[in-house]
Amino acid sequence: MQRKLTRPFAHLACAAALAAMCTTTWAQDKVTFLTSWYAQAEHGGFYQALAGGIYKKHGLDVTIKMGGPQVNGMQLLTAGQADFIMGYDLQVLKSLEQGLPVTTVATSFQKDLQGMMTHENVSGLADLKTKTILVSTSGRPTWWPWLKAKYGYTEAQARPYTFNLQPFFADTNLVQQAYPSSEPFQANKAGVKTKFFLFADEGYPPYGTTIVATTKLVAEKPDVVQRFVRASIEGWKAYLANPAAGNVLIKQDNPKMDDEQITFAIQRMKELKVFDGGDAAKLGAGVMTDARWKQTYDFMVGAGLLKAETDWKKAYTTQFVKDLKVMP
Repeated sequence: MQRKLTRPFAHLACAAALAAMCTTTWAQDKVTFLTSWYAQAEHGGFYQALAGGIYKKHGLDVTIKMGGPQVNGMQLLTAGQADFIMGYDLQVLKSLEQGLPVTTVATSFQKDLQGMMTHENVSGLADLKTKTILVSTSGRPTWWPWLKAKYGYTEAQARPYTFNLQPFFADTNLVQQAYPSSEPFQANKAGVKTKFFLFADEGYPPYGTTIVATTKLVAEKPDVVQRFVRASIEGWKAYLANPAAGNVLIKQDNPKMDDEQITFAIQRMKELKVFDGGDAAKLGAGVMTDARWKQTYDFMVGAGLLKAETDWKKAYTTQFVKDLKVMP
């Protein structure tokens, strides 16, 4: 026969139950984020959010997976192998044209990081009509049509870029595509003086290092999307203020990334104001606008890169960034 608890013991049992409830750690939402390349400073905000407990603070258990040359992020996203990927506006618009259910929910940078590295005898992008321009395969359907339309470059000027800087070092009439923290860093290490021109500062419209999700996730778990966006943007603000924690994880994932290059990259991102420039300065980090997306759509259609009937407004949503107000 079961004995009834006397009043004192009943009180103790209730107290113990309440204590157990108070100390319970509620399960966090598991999220997988896939980057676009090997870990580097340009991914630092996400690593900082993980290392600094920012994701955890927002109820998220985040796993960051590195991308790379053989990784098709969009394919993995739509197959359910990642919840979010690091994306690119042109890629998302083209995916929509092909019927893929994806959308951009925030941007890390107000500016795309693609640019041109030249020798010191160049004063601007308008001066390149007599230069040989090294363009990669991936650059031809993205920024190269924009440059040709804006500055009147010709196909006769273009040569393949093989990610080897020796031709550039040997010929002062060569200019080449570059990222601010990569090729200029290598040139600097080799003692070659260069200039760098960011396409975004000349009007190239896409955002940089965006966060892309499936429309299914946005519709079914908007709270998870909102928390991931906020935590990631807070991570970027923290990383640019003090990157130490994020850098530890970056170097764990990519041991080839050393402190010198990371420091150089962070300095360049700050100088170019990719995180806190443009609309972010007034509206807050992570923000996107209809006007900017329309510019990207117009450029792609005008360059023959996108069908005009593509519903460009499905390529993004501002619902997760319009009220963030994470001021840089």
